[in-house]
Amino acid sequence: MVTILANNPILLLFIVAALGYPLSRISIAGVSLGIAAVLFAGIAVGAIDPSLKLPDIIYQFGLVLFVYTIGLSNGRGFFTSFRRGGLTANLLTLGLVVCGGLAILLAAVAAHLSAPLAVGMFAGSLTNTPALAGALEALKSMVPANLSNAMLAQPVIGYSVTYPMGVVGVLLAIVLAQRIWHIDYADEARRLRALGAATQHLATAIVRVTYAVATSQPAVDLAAARGWDVAFGRYQHDRQIALVRPETTLAIGDLVSIIGERTVLDEVTAALGETTPERLDLDRSHLDFRRISISNPHVAGHRLGDLDLAHRHGAVVTRLRRGDIEFVPHDATILELGDRVRVVAPRDQLDALTHTLGDSFRALSEIDMLTFSLGLALGLLLGIVPLPLPGGVKITLGIAGGPLIVALILGAVERTGPLLWTIPYSANLTIRQFGLILFLAGVGTRAGYAFVSTVFSLQGLVIFLIGLGVTLGVVLLALVIGYKVLHIPMSLLIGIIAGIQTQPAVLGFALEQSGNEIPNIGYAEVYPIATIAKIIGAQLILSLLWHH
Repeated sequence: MVTILANNPILLLFIVAALGYPLSRISIAGVSLGIAAVLFAGIAVGAIDPSLKLPDIIYQFGLVLFVYTIGLSNGRGFFTSFRRGGLTANLLTLGLVVCGGLAILLAAVAAHLSAPLAVGMFAGSLTNTPALAGALEALKSMVPANLSNAMLAQPVIGYSVTYPMGVVGVLLAIVLAQRIWHIDYADEARRLRALGAATQHLATAIVRVTYAVATSQPAVDLAAARGWDVAFGRYQHDRQIALVRPETTLAIGDLVSIIGERTVLDEVTAALGETTPERLDLDRSHLDFRRISISNPHVAGHRLGDLDLAHRHGAVVTRLRRGDIEFVPHDATILELGDRVRVVAPRDQLDALTHTLGDSFRALSEIDMLTFSLGLALGLLLGIVPLPLPGGVKITLGIAGGPLIVALILGAVERTGPLLWTIPYSANLTIRQFGLILFLAGVGTRAGYAFVSTVFSLQGLVIFLIGLGVTLGVVLLALVIGYKVLHIPMSLLIGIIAGIQTQPAVLGFALEQSGNEIPNIGYAEVYPIATIAKIIGAQLILSLLWHH
């Protein structure tokens, strides 16, 4: 069996994935390794025999797919975050990554650990696989061919020993901080409504207008002036039902349907009038609604307001669902492939509206290989450009950093003329997960045999304790400085911490703890800069210790 697997790397790959994926679902005390379990399955298989290792191209290809899709999906959020306090969060992130790197440097010198091992500990304690990949690529050019396999295994060993507590330690620190500081996430969510955190709990209210404030200006302008994150659908005036258009001004006695998050609806209702049990959507002979998926590439990447659906089709978009998140769309909302919108329009316009937006499941399962491949090629070219640093040190962004930076830019730009750079949401998630599995399986099998001889030794214990210390140190500093010094709300801060750790498992835990989507905002703000800083930091640690 060993011979068969050694001679058939594709078979070996899928066996490792098949063993690792079920392990990712196992939860102990509410904590699971997630997809990182594939790494440990690869280590277990690789430990059986030194010949059971996947070719380099497997993990390299997987890493490129993973970081590129991450960048595409976070590009716009990354750059817009600097307009709403994101600079502070990113400076905090950079400072903590530097602290983590300095701690690893000092510990490695004190414990007489090798440079490859130390850089793996840095990547593992801060749970960042692109940093590990960047270090592996840099190490290849630094070691003789006859020592290559042994040296390349050391970073993965350091990563594997420190990674688990790089996840668990963060979760424990967050739980401890919540209990000590008595965090009220519900109150924070009310105060942070202006951040625009998406919600999964949209509701509809039918309001009877009884206050004159509703008649002072068009309903859409009134909502914008008051900061109400709502959408208006139908309204009834003199027993006639029509759609609320940008120019529509309500009158006393009108009924109007309003869509938004429940607490916002209560505020709007109190300002305009009172709720009523009457329905406006029972008669669908003239006005009807339809859920339509955005699959037309000529529509994606454009602002909703630029499509002018109200005048072209007499339509109003009342809800937008992106992945598992549903939120109220506005004219400035940029549509993405895979978005699912709910539109209300005259019945005779629904087919034309559907044709405009696309609504093709087949189109959403495909990606534009021209722009996808071109973007990846640009990223890989950037990754091989040497960047000089003081002291004569030269680093490269590598196959992780180059594609990530290019993807962030392209994800923010969305389109260049006829070229649409983004890909459908569902396709992005699928490619991202597949790429991560390839990477974890590849590096796991290549380090498995050497890992077993290290982890159960005295050196293995030293590595574990250093990694745990670095993880807890970074996270506790982030909690104290962020919450007590910078006064960042905890629901936003735990998302930032998940981004500092570049750890989706921590983000999932943060979302569960907060009960809202605000951690997503903090995560998107700092994830890119944290990843880039760790990629560069890992290579700096390797270079400094290599010449020590």
